[in-house]
Amino acid sequence: MPHAPEPDEGGLDAIAPPQPVFHVEQALLGALLLDPHRLSDVTGIAADSFSTAAHVALYAAITTLPPPDPAEHAKNTKWLDRVLATGQEQARGLTASYLHTLVQVCPWPRHAPAYARMVEAEHARRRLQTAAERLVQTVHDVSLPHPVQAVLAEADALAAVVDDIAARFPPRAGVLPRTAAPSPPVAPDYTEAVEEEQMLLATATANPADIESVRWLLPNDLTLPLHAGLWQCLTALARRREAVDPVTVLWEAQQRGLLDDGSEPGEVLHLLAEPAGSVEHWSERALQRSLLATADRTGRRIEAYAGDTANTPFQLVVGARRSLADIGAVHARWQHATGTVPTPQPRPAPTTRAGPPTTTAAYTGRAARATR
Repeated sequence: MPHAPEPDEGGLDAIAPPQPVFHVEQALLGALLLDPHRLSDVTGIAADSFSTAAHVALYAAITTLPPPDPAEHAKNTKWLDRVLATGQEQARGLTASYLHTLVQVCPWPRHAPAYARMVEAEHARRRLQTAAERLVQTVHDVSLPHPVQAVLAEADALAAVVDDIAARFPPRAGVLPRTAAPSPPVAPDYTEAVEEEQMLLATATANPADIESVRWLLPNDLTLPLHAGLWQCLTALARRREAVDPVTVLWEAQQRGLLDDGSEPGEVLHLLAEPAGSVEHWSERALQRSLLATADRTGRRIEAYAGDTANTPFQLVVGARRSLADIGAVHARWQHATGTVPTPQPRPAPTTRAGPPTTTAAYTGRAARATR
């Protein structure tokens, strides 16, 4: 999870990270230090919702210690001293001057629920970004003995995060993220994929009766446009129950314009003339590769959405769900191909949603700062 830079010991108020949420967190903490009773109005967040270790420690201290008597709190700093001492157990750099700064920078203590809602929204964005990063990392973890299962588990975990955010911030219809699609990563080495797809095409040409059993494999699952086109040719000939061999497939390819890209007819015939293994085996390998590639694209897209701080939680939910639908479609075909029965993954119960956001209320005037 990304964190704002930590200030040096004794200078917590000297360096402020550029993100607006840092100032929102300061305002919220200042409100709670001024009026601890307002903690009952703050919902939807916990200590780990904050972006810095110092703020995490302070909020934990505020929520752990018994609230002070309002009259006593107005006359002395005993409770603030206890908050400082408790916070310093987790963040040694906390100082009394930083607590004073928090009190000073809070515009309106009564706006604590609105500040908490903003903190909750930013924490949701970071959670989504972290879950998407884990999905992408899992796709590229070559040490995994069962990569598909691991990737699908991370996809389920990502979906659970999206569901929780949706419970807190129900999406509005038609509100899509404004973020452009991320740039594609460095092209992977497709040598193995190309070789396996060539064996698939040649084996299917030699055993056209087996094509019907792998109807779950789609042309887009193959990495090269020529291979995808040849698979379309094979499935079309098999569906029409016409003769299937390298020559008939080559002719079908010509009719579909597949040779217009400069592919040599002789190379296509050679590609289709060296069968090995089984159609089902190579088809499953191609589908697995397609599933992992889809998960990678989905994770990167959601990561890009969450990385754009201008996107609201509502937009993140809509964009993430649309992206996750791509994985769901390939997953369904994978289950059909492998004969696996999906095991429902338990998802955590959504956290009770906070009250409606009040962040857009206009200020009607600048009242005197709350009495401390």
